[in-house]
Amino acid sequence: MSAVHVVRFEYENGIHWGVIRQGRITVVPGTFETTGEFIRQNRIEDLAQVRGTELDEGAVKLLSPLTRNQQFVCQGANYRQHMIESGMDPDAKKYNMIFTKATSCLVAADSDLIKPRNVRFLDYEIELGLVMKRAINGTVAVTDANLHEFIAGVVIVNDYSARDIQIPQMQFYKGKSFRTFGPVGPYLCLLDAKDMHYLKALQLRLTVNGQVRQSDSTANLVYGPAETLTELSSVQDLDAGDLIATGTPAGCALTIPSPAKQRIAALLPEATKWQMFLKAQESRSQYLKPGDVVEARISSADGVVNLGVQRNRVVEEA
Repeated sequence: MSAVHVVRFEYENGIHWGVIRQGRITVVPGTFETTGEFIRQNRIEDLAQVRGTELDEGAVKLLSPLTRNQQFVCQGANYRQHMIESGMDPDAKKYNMIFTKATSCLVAADSDLIKPRNVRFLDYEIELGLVMKRAINGTVAVTDANLHEFIAGVVIVNDYSARDIQIPQMQFYKGKSFRTFGPVGPYLCLLDAKDMHYLKALQLRLTVNGQVRQSDSTANLVYGPAETLTELSSVQDLDAGDLIATGTPAGCALTIPSPAKQRIAALLPEATKWQMFLKAQESRSQYLKPGDVVEARISSADGVVNLGVQRNRVVEEA
């Protein structure tokens, strides 16, 4: 048995779950209101064998496989090169950066990305999302050997970010939580114990208008799933279906001064420092504009894990 790809979708005024194989969806019997409920009530072995009503993928409206009742936890600056482009010294940063996004930003993979009128510097961040298999209510030691007990599967996440709010205001939550800033899916790939090695061998690729902006492998994650879950378990509860976005590779539109320049800027008045920051961003043509199309893909080299394609068109807020 290999990895099983599932979708959540709308069809004939109802919301369903299904297993997708070569563009055909086999409907999973039953009603599952949340991602956690679906994961708790369906074993991967049973889903691999499911038979029944089949639908063509093009005949349904795919939804986010992550429902809005679940937690949306994120890791920041978790690829070495992204740390560098974010103005951090990878050898000096010895901590796992954790923040959250509002679940109201969760949308389907093909949703429009709505650019708020007051946002000038809208950025993209392709990320591998981990979906929890079970609840964690206390400190646990998660290792590569027992990771399959905690992680159900993986999804594509795009952590869209308003840099002119996130950075000058030091507001990750506000800058990253606008509605539509969290597309997830289209596919949730469920993994069993023997598939867990793929977590260290998935290729991430993001394009804007067909031009490659981000390309990297999860082999280059600084804080991996096991150590991250161990750390999070000492801080908070997690439940089946909760999402952990594991950070983005280098290639974002954001440009940050070097650590040396930051030390100089720290001596300047606050208003002057941020005026300089915003002026530097104005020269970056990579920031998203209305009409741009962002596509994100994550897959394994052998095709066993293929999370589909996220496609978001940028539109100006009405």
